[in-house]
Amino acid sequence: MSRLSRLIAAAIFVVSPVSGVADEAADLAKQLSNPISSLISVPLQYNYDRGMGATGTGHRQTLNIQPVVPISTGQDWNLISRTIIPVIRQKDVVPGTRRSGVGDIVQSFFFSPKAPTAGGLIWGAGPVLLLPTHSKVSGRQAAAGITAVGLKQAGPWTYGALANHLWSIGETRNSGTRISSTFFQPFVSYSTPDAWTFTLNSETTYDWIGD
Repeated sequence: MSRLSRLIAAAIFVVSPVSGVADEAADLAKQLSNPISSLISVPLQYNYDRGMGATGTGHRQTLNIQPVVPISTGQDWNLISRTIIPVIRQKDVVPGTRRSGVGDIVQSFFFSPKAPTAGGLIWGAGPVLLLPTHSKVSGRQAAAGITAVGLKQAGPWTYGALANHLWSIGETRNSGTRISSTFFQPFVSYSTPDAWTFTLNSETTYDWIGD
């Protein structure tokens, strides 16, 4: 147990229909706040990190492309495919270098009931894969593990958390560093009647192996 990294991010989303009823736009905004909703979507998330690297002068810009595709697997269950594709541009994370490319892809599958529980809990769980792209900003080690998400929606509020744990798979001697890491992301969002959504989340990754 040796390395912990955190990121706190805020985002503002808006769904503004050209025509239609305001209630429908607000309902759509609420669905988009649910990471495992039965709605095909492609959220984009921009992150800016600074103070990185051995010298503390490195910085990184990341655009996460996050397509979500629900697949009905019967009357009561959905299989939700959620992919995170990070497009990265960084400077001086390794001192004196500039690098860009597509980082490691995280592919999650959530088996989720179509209806919330009697207490209003929306949840899903399933496998997760870390797929290296072998770019200049990617690792070399594949990993697999388990992931789960739980959330509640009460009026305009959505709150919950997503977590996963990854273990390296396959040969590690030549492909990269061994992986055993836990990711935890609590989130809360508020959707206004005119379909603006304000979201706050915190991302924490704990490396159980790193120096």
